[in-house]
Amino acid sequence: MADTKVIFIAFAIEDERQRDFLKGQTLSPRAPYKFVDMSVKEPYDTGWKDKVRTRIRRSAGVIVLVSKNSLTSTGQKWEIKCAQEERKPIRGIWAYRNDRTSLAGVATVAWTDQNIINFIDSL
Repeated sequence: MADTKVIFIAFAIEDERQRDFLKGQTLSPRAPYKFVDMSVKEPYDTGWKDKVRTRIRRSAGVIVLVSKNSLTSTGQKWEIKCAQEERKPIRGIWAYRNDRTSLAGVATVAWTDQNIINFIDSL
């Protein structure tokens, strides 16, 4: 079996449930990857940014859960900026079927198993 790839998930705290659904996809025995995130209620406690940057550096790529909540999430915006600075591949996944929010600099696709697998396989 291939090495497990670590994928960082950037999401707005309001979309925590969608993050849980995404993480649930790794429970499949065929999934050679795991997701990590740095969800915290108060993202600017001491050292948070350093810890996030370390986790992003250790990740093969970043999945951004994109929704209308992304537009006002300062923590998620910082995670995306950090991933860009670290030159990590980024793929946006729309968190909801009826929400097609656009984020500058984040190529976003529909949430399907195949789209997620294709991104991870490209890493």
